Amino acid sequence: MQKPLILVTNDDGITAPGVRNLVEFMNEIGEVVVVAPNSPQSGKGHAITINSTLTFEEISLEGPQSDYSLSGTPVDCVKFALDKILTRKPDIVVSGINHGANSSINVIYSGTMSAAVEAGVEGLQAIGFSLLDFSWDADFGQAKEFIQEIVLKTLENPLPKGVVLNVNIPKLEKDKIKGIKVCRQAHAKWEESFDERINPHGKKYFWLTGYFNNMDSGSDADETALADGFISVVPVKFDLTAHEHLEQIAAVLNT
Repeated sequence: MQKPLILVTNDDGITAPGVRNLVEFMNEIGEVVVVAPNSPQSGKGHAITINSTLTFEEISLEGPQSDYSLSGTPVDCVKFALDKILTRKPDIVVSGINHGANSSINVIYSGTMSAAVEAGVEGLQAIGFSLLDFSWDADFGQAKEFIQEIVLKTLENPLPKGVVLNVNIPKLEKDKIKGIKVCRQAHAKWEESFDERINPHGKKYFWLTGYFNNMDSGSDADETALADGFISVVPVKFDLTAHEHLEQIAAVLNT
């Protein structure tokens, strides 16, 4: 039986510990091809490269997988892999493991999740994984069995058309993780401001600062699940239409 073909990407760069751990986990499941940015691309969302050229190279890293480094965004990596590198469509696309959360509103800004969403646009099964630990030395191994379980179950039970998964993992030891919980996206946002500063040459510049404001205490929200020690899984659609409000808006604007 042919092994599943797994495309791996991320937004922290191809040598980031998160993606190298994910590659190791996926090597135990199928044939792995990695196409990831050659430098960090965090916060790029669904950006694509249109005003400059792209370059790529195959690089040699530990493991049986094939590794390709691309001078683009995470979404570029998925597009490029499907058009120029892979000889057949992957059975699943996994993105991550991100260094830091992509729960709640963070899904909008996330390059990790945008890569998964792009795969969904192409009709592929896709999952984005994030660990609630920004440290470069984070222990991703604690989540190995959970990540493999989610991938295997998704391969065995395909997601509905147009749906991808946003998986966030609490910063806990394996035996402290209570399980996996399917959730909705919490109502939360970043309260941001631009800190004004002066450089050594006397020129003004600004640094984005802020804090995360969670306004949602619902038991079915991803932020609540994570705080309670569960891995949160949020099904995400790339169709942004507010279907439940179509009739209301049409009654006002249709002529």
